[in-house]
Amino acid sequence: MVDMFKILDCTIRDGGYYTNWDFNKALVDQYIESMNKLPVDYLEIGYRSKPLQGYLGKYFYNPSYELLDLKSKSNKKLVVILNEKDVRVEHLDELLTPIKGIIDMVRIAIDPEHLGRAISLAEGIKKMGFEVGFNVMYMSKWNQYSNFMGDLKFVDGVADYFYMVDSYGGVFPKDVIETIGLVKSNTAVKLGFHGHNNLELALINSLTAVEHGVEIIDSTVWGMGRGAGNLKTELLLAVLNSKYGLSIDFNALGDAVSAFDDLLRKYEWGTNLPYMISGSNSLPQKDVMDWVTTRFYSFNSIIRALQNQKEKVKDNERLPLFEPQSKSKQILIIAGGKSASEHASAVLEFVKQNEDMTIIHASSKNAYSYKDIKNEQIFCLIGNEGRRMEKVFDDFGHFNGICVLPPYPRKMGTYVPELVYGRTFELPAIDFTSDFKDSHTALALQTALTLGAEKIYVIGYDGYQDVPISSKERTLTNENEALFAAFHDTSDVELYTLISSNYSILKEQSLYSLLD
Repeated sequence: MVDMFKILDCTIRDGGYYTNWDFNKALVDQYIESMNKLPVDYLEIGYRSKPLQGYLGKYFYNPSYELLDLKSKSNKKLVVILNEKDVRVEHLDELLTPIKGIIDMVRIAIDPEHLGRAISLAEGIKKMGFEVGFNVMYMSKWNQYSNFMGDLKFVDGVADYFYMVDSYGGVFPKDVIETIGLVKSNTAVKLGFHGHNNLELALINSLTAVEHGVEIIDSTVWGMGRGAGNLKTELLLAVLNSKYGLSIDFNALGDAVSAFDDLLRKYEWGTNLPYMISGSNSLPQKDVMDWVTTRFYSFNSIIRALQNQKEKVKDNERLPLFEPQSKSKQILIIAGGKSASEHASAVLEFVKQNEDMTIIHASSKNAYSYKDIKNEQIFCLIGNEGRRMEKVFDDFGHFNGICVLPPYPRKMGTYVPELVYGRTFELPAIDFTSDFKDSHTALALQTALTLGAEKIYVIGYDGYQDVPISSKERTLTNENEALFAAFHDTSDVELYTLISSNYSILKEQSLYSLLD
């Protein structure tokens, strides 16, 4: 079996979903050096793309000088991939002529709905002398596309490899076998398989694919790849060594794995419960990856959102609108930073001296320190905040506030503690910003505006003063900074932080200067 199929390692391309296609040059050089000593046939170095909006790193564009440098160091066939949704035949000369003689294979990432369009693109690539690979996504849903099977017959002579891509990571070996039979009944092209690991079936699905005639398999070091990741190159090679006697330089393999250790610790890719749920139900991984890697949503919140997607519902709850009968000129927003607990005694004195001030808890993280105050309190419920509140208030015997949620529909779904259900409302709209409307900060600021705030104090927005900070913390910091800026641009209401903060847009007014 070992002699019958090839291995394509696509770590740099698929791993780029975590690094934004930036990799340290020393790491890439180590990767190339290690792969030179291993029985891997192709290395996919990333994308080639026309300019897109926003920053995307080196290995998304792969300038020719970089590919030439890698070619001089590698003894493998090198591969780039084009995203069919962004590339047309008229772009091929610009994208591919500079890399002729450097790149051996050009693959195309294809939505099955556009297979016919991709065939025209592939014809142009083939004429330029490249091997051509079709990476056709969503294999578990191919039978839902009416034109797909009819277009398969046109793949012969155009594609060198036709990949079945388990985009959702949810197929089983029997599904792999059935899909192979389906494709083989319509085309004679060589088949490939690209497995995602949501259900930890990437290895057995890949081996099953090979046993039933697939001739090329994708894998990545440490399984690094979008969402739950892919088949691990090191696992595949270890199995082929033990089961089929394939000769492996384990020192070289160890060097490749070690090179990516720091990235694994940083980004923590791999399967987890939300990825398992999305894989089991063929739900897209893009949202899950965002929720897991850059947001602080709980698994319960993510799974509720996935269930809503599965059932094709926008949300599971409509609530009464938040339309306060009285206004509050002074607002204090309490967020989740350390300062809100470290300075709690002073804050308590501050609100005691300002009984008409309304307290908005952007997060319930520090709510326990303030549960006995007499001021009106409003709690922002996003993601898992309802669960956190239940822990803070136990039986809600001390609860004297109300809760607000973002406008309907809410992507993360709705969870409201039963004991505060009758005191919970949703905002009609969040209109001071067009971004991050499902964030704690956006909800707190819009609630303050709805109350008619003329002056807003904040505490707990420290800006992560301990370094280094994680990628999640950096994302949240950038998000809050953008929301404060949008609020400043669209409102006459000033924001004052009561303690020193790394958010430069917040005006500083010492909490202690405001106390008698």
